[in-house]
Amino acid sequence: MDLKLSDDHQTYADSVRRFARTHLAPGALERAHASEYPWKIALLLAENGFFGIAFPESDGGQGGSLMHAVLAIQEIGMVCPKSADIVQAGNFGPIRTFVEYASTEQKARFLPDLLGGRKLISLGMTEPGAGSAVTELQTSARVDGPDYLINGSKIFSTHSAEAQLFLVYVRFGPGVQGIGSVLLERDTPGFTIGKPSNFMNGEQWSQLYFDNARISAANVLLGAGGFKRQISGFNVERLGNASRSLALGRLAFNLAREHALVRKQFGRALCEFQGLQWKFSDMWMKLEQAQLLLYRAALEGDNGLPSAQSTAMAKLACNEAGWFAANESLQVMGGTGFSQEAMVEYCLRRIRGWMIAGGSLEVLRNRIAEGIFERTFSQRLPT
Repeated sequence: MDLKLSDDHQTYADSVRRFARTHLAPGALERAHASEYPWKIALLLAENGFFGIAFPESDGGQGGSLMHAVLAIQEIGMVCPKSADIVQAGNFGPIRTFVEYASTEQKARFLPDLLGGRKLISLGMTEPGAGSAVTELQTSARVDGPDYLINGSKIFSTHSAEAQLFLVYVRFGPGVQGIGSVLLERDTPGFTIGKPSNFMNGEQWSQLYFDNARISAANVLLGAGGFKRQISGFNVERLGNASRSLALGRLAFNLAREHALVRKQFGRALCEFQGLQWKFSDMWMKLEQAQLLLYRAALEGDNGLPSAQSTAMAKLACNEAGWFAANESLQVMGGTGFSQEAMVEYCLRRIRGWMIAGGSLEVLRNRIAEGIFERTFSQRLPT
């Protein structure tokens, strides 16, 4: 497979880079450390076509490819990491699942504001007793006349403190076949959003509580039996995670490279010390290797959905390469890199969270092994 960017993709990447340097570079560091969601930047990105990049035009999207979405996240992430998070939220994760499976009526109600950068959608998936083993979730949806009553709780939901719409995995009945999903708006009676908790990556997430939260049948996204369809969206979601990991690793690398060219110790520029040269060689090689796996997975998406094997390898490689590059870059820059006055420590903290979210590194390795041996390996105790 030729993994060189096509003329179309290269032209698109160049245009995104120019936009990012002009409109997003100013204030990028301050934006990274701010706790509030940058709504003005979200509106700017939406107005310039960075939401719904690979969604059909009939749904209000841009009609592009997954590769275009990956390139947009990468180019923006290398300039303003917080803005790349916004592009991620407008293209991957729960919004993509919503576009894939929502009814015409549901799309009419929610998509204009979501794609316009005026509202956020959050995913309620993980529970206190169901993390990687998501099929053990207990949050339930019970029929009550024409409505459903939702009971349970969720944790670790990105954008939960700011979102107005929540895509929540629920159990309609026993077993995997009993799992589906529903849509809850922020002001739904019986739905409570807990106090925000602070996390290492600088984000704030809130626990979600459902106490007979009442929704109409019109807010069911996928009923019983929908789990396998909606979880398949995680293959695509991992591309957004991988793109940001790689972008922030490259940003840290670029900052460390600039530092090594101008910083002098013992009368010599840092780049003249062999030990640091080896660090940069290792960083560059890992970043380039991961880039190829990411491009391969994204290009598979031009002919349908990328395979679970390809996206697992891409995410694993990008997570590890991004983390390695950010960590080594911080070491190269010493106290400067360790300071919040530089972006490198922020890149390190952000990437660390992505090594857990969207499939931990261990789960990804299990998934890759299943592809190698062409069989599944149950992690559950035998019954």
